[in-house]
Amino acid sequence: MEYAILGGLVGGLWAFLLWLSIIVWIYRDVRDRTRDLALQVIVMFMALMFFPGFNVPGLALYLMLRPRETLDESYARSLEEEALLREIGDEAVCPSCRRFVEHGWRVCAFCQTQLKDSCTSCDQLLSFNWIVCPYCGGQGKDAAPPQSRPAEAIPKAKTSPPSPSAQSEEPEPLRAEGLTPPQL
Repeated sequence: MEYAILGGLVGGLWAFLLWLSIIVWIYRDVRDRTRDLALQVIVMFMALMFFPGFNVPGLALYLMLRPRETLDESYARSLEEEALLREIGDEAVCPSCRRFVEHGWRVCAFCQTQLKDSCTSCDQLLSFNWIVCPYCGGQGKDAAPPQSRPAEAIPKAKTSPPSPSAQSEEPEPLRAEGLTPPQL
């Protein structure tokens, strides 16, 4: 008789711990799969309601209805999709600042990097990796190989060239002292 009571107590404790572990696992799993609080409460109620059957029906029902992927998996998938879209539409990204640009832009509006060249024959925009113009078959502006392009792609600061009359004039302080500017 003692062994039967002890066996019943151990069996009941084991059943309670199994029920509790299923509840904890379901709670952690649903929290990782959705941010919807109402759905989390419904799932927990469904898991708690099947205590006499060791929660197996609630666990089976949850496994059939739970979302397929966790929030981390869906975030990683969205990052992969975005990276693939960037690779496919690589011309829509500035090579210097990596911001999105329009396909018809010659120069990046953000960092002023030259994005495309124009054909000497038909004046259509050409990508730097094209050897000939696909519109008219003519050569690009420089017809330079793509390897030499990146060094030229970064524009220099825009300054207006000095006028010829401004180059010949000496600065005021030098003229007053009778000195000449150094020749470069």
